[in-house]
Amino acid sequence: MNERIVVLDDDPGVVEFLCEELRQRGYRTLGLTSPRAVLDHVCANETDLLIADVEMPEMRGIDLLNAVLAEQHDQLVLLMTAFGSIDLAVQAVRAGACDFVAKPFHVETLCVAIERSLRERQMRREIIRLRSALPVADGGLVARSPGMRRILDLASRASGCDVTVLLTGESGTGKGAIARYIHDHSARARMPFLVLNCAALPANLVETELFGARKGAYTDAREDRRGLFEAAAGGTLVLDEIGELALDIQAKLLRVLESNRVRPLGGTVEIAVTARIIAATNQPLEALLRAGRFRPDLYYRLNVIRLDVPPLRERRDDILPLVDCLLHRSAERLGRPIVGFSAAALRRVLRYDWPGNVRELANAIERAVAMTDYDTIVPDDLHVAGPWRGDAIAAAMAAAATRDVPLADVARAYVLATMEWHRGNKAAAARALGIDRRTLYRMMSRGADPEDADPDDTRAYRGARDTAKSTRGETPGPPAD
Repeated sequence: MNERIVVLDDDPGVVEFLCEELRQRGYRTLGLTSPRAVLDHVCANETDLLIADVEMPEMRGIDLLNAVLAEQHDQLVLLMTAFGSIDLAVQAVRAGACDFVAKPFHVETLCVAIERSLRERQMRREIIRLRSALPVADGGLVARSPGMRRILDLASRASGCDVTVLLTGESGTGKGAIARYIHDHSARARMPFLVLNCAALPANLVETELFGARKGAYTDAREDRRGLFEAAAGGTLVLDEIGELALDIQAKLLRVLESNRVRPLGGTVEIAVTARIIAATNQPLEALLRAGRFRPDLYYRLNVIRLDVPPLRERRDDILPLVDCLLHRSAERLGRPIVGFSAAALRRVLRYDWPGNVRELANAIERAVAMTDYDTIVPDDLHVAGPWRGDAIAAAMAAAATRDVPLADVARAYVLATMEWHRGNKAAAARALGIDRRTLYRMMSRGADPEDADPDDTRAYRGARDTAKSTRGETPGPPAD
């Protein structure tokens, strides 16, 4: 034991007593009575732990804490005060203190706090060392939730058969990572993996990118240009945002898929195509079919193996492992020794619905890693657009309380609103509510289906439905019979 500890108190007697007690326990100590002197010393010298009083005439301990952490963001600071209170303890920890003790205290109590703080710092350093030795997760894919485990199982099966795959799901759910997973686990793994975002280029450039062009095919075609079908020979070609393709390009793409041959723009000779096609879209292709914006024959040709990737709000079991994976990746890339998330920050992450899905979560974590002043992500480091789920729930409950809505109706309304949000998917709704499906069925049993319910149950259903609407600020439906 050879840790360096600085003790600060405006009472010289307290400083002398604590320094002597800590020296007897093997610590190297320095006692000071001036916060300014402590700030200068800590900024200029390596200090394992600073123990500071909170109430001092020259500078309050909280202010000193903020000043120290502004210069040394990983400095351990333990605060002590004769004015101990829960509020002050919370304020100190939120400000970045590693611990808090209230006077009067036994020296043994202070030593326990010191040992705990030093041990936790050593554990954090060990976590950083072990993480640096760990391999990156397979493609960054996390599949702890039942929905994603099923998707990963289907992706594994798809990788073993050489057919077209259609990936659907909201933007940011990880369709690109799944496409890469299929490629990497297939016999084509050593061959090219190319991606074209069909929404990023105008129609005439998409045609050139896909099929290639011969010299003189258009004004700027000064030499032959290979298309992606040719460049991805033997590998995988991902057509992202396939729903954005113009109808004439869709017709040409269909011919290529059916004949396995492509003719470059301005060319007269067809080239054999050996690339595997994986198509991805965040649009419902069925709606585009009905609107006449997508060819039915191309749809059926692409929709051989289909993987519908669930949004993050329906796979909350994946959020915590995703946080760990993304945090490790961002900390390593940015060179920041970040240990993890505080409990409060994790609660905030879990309360948010992440409409941008994994992409939004990854961006929020990368920003937090880049901007945090500490080695742990705290709630204030998280900046995302839109309301937190907990805030929306609190607002809805407050609105229900002002209308004297019975608790049973509020619970039933919340269940029905959750079902509506998850588009009738009972398994997803049950996971979001933190209950099993049997409990969900029981909570919905009164009036869950107006067609099958008796008149009393129908009135209960309509009452619960109107409660759900009123808490969302919508106009309730007609009164029950």
